[in-house]
Amino acid sequence: MSAGVYGGISKRVSRWTGRPSTFLLALGVIAAWIITGPLFGFSDTWQLVINTGTTIVTFLMVFLIQNTQNRDTAAIQLKLDELIRATQGAHNALMDLEELEERQIEAFRGRYERLASEARARLERGEADTDTPEA
Repeated sequence: MSAGVYGGISKRVSRWTGRPSTFLLALGVIAAWIITGPLFGFSDTWQLVINTGTTIVTFLMVFLIQNTQNRDTAAIQLKLDELIRATQGAHNALMDLEELEERQIEAFRGRYERLASEARARLERGEADTDTPEA
């Protein structure tokens, strides 16, 4: 199955599974299973049906949710990159930051934590915190 076909299927299924009516359907299946307990004498097979069904659904939903999350995250990152690119004075080095190694990200984080600390100190002194230190 190609990535495009899988992406399309996962998009449709995730929209469908996120609806209140789908939740109510799942709730109805659980209720029907509970109601049929006495009919089947609460047998091992009766329990196995719900255990197997929920395990399969959960297993498949993990992949579906991960695909949806990856797609959404990639779209958000691209939008943020465009905002950085289009904002005068913004640091283009911050674009695609999520692709850097952890130590590089921590170096950026440290720099911005220092800037935030300095800005809070200026606020405490009654000064503005809306400058561009690099300018």
